[in-house]
Amino acid sequence: MAKTTGPLISIRRLNKAYGTFTVLHDIDLDVAEGEVVCIIGPSGSGKSTLIRCINHLEAFSPDSTITVDGTRVAPGPALAKVRAEVGMVFQSFNLFPHMTVLRNVMLAPMRVRKASPEDAERKARELLARVGISEQAEKFPGQLSGGQQQRVAIARALAMEPGVLLFDEPTSSLDPEMVGEVLDVMRKLAGTGVTMIIVTHEMGF
Repeated sequence: MAKTTGPLISIRRLNKAYGTFTVLHDIDLDVAEGEVVCIIGPSGSGKSTLIRCINHLEAFSPDSTITVDGTRVAPGPALAKVRAEVGMVFQSFNLFPHMTVLRNVMLAPMRVRKASPEDAERKARELLARVGISEQAEKFPGQLSGGQQQRVAIARALAMEPGVLLFDEPTSSLDPEMVGEVLDVMRKLAGTGVTMIIVTHEMGF
């Protein structure tokens, strides 16, 4: 993602409703490159909806404006570019169970970035080492603990070299003893300047 002189992500008057129920009302938010933003609040308050609007997984009011590195988030040709630059880590991992850990991380760069299998594998192994699970590369997701699966999901998101990472309750489905290992990876990412927006109940971050 190109260097930007303004906010990397800019949200203005974000409104989102499900029928007559308003979830988000006139939300304004700027996120600078390299910034880590945590969004905390009770269940049902619209935290996850907010970050899902950033890559248009949730449609929002047409009078609202979201830009990512200067590109407006809206249906159309530019949306694929935005989604390629915005990585997302879900609470349910969303790994492909029939693929090895290595192939899960390799897939998107080959499909979207058109990386060669050799380059995708090299990058995937580097990222698995970065999140501390290089020895699990040839295993399948079902053979891993929840904490290990979430670290694979983080590596998969990083494989696309996104400008920003969105985390939607990344520790909520983990056993308490596994939360620490995922938080440790996220802290290390923050220390390297990765821009992150994190929806969480975990005050330890």
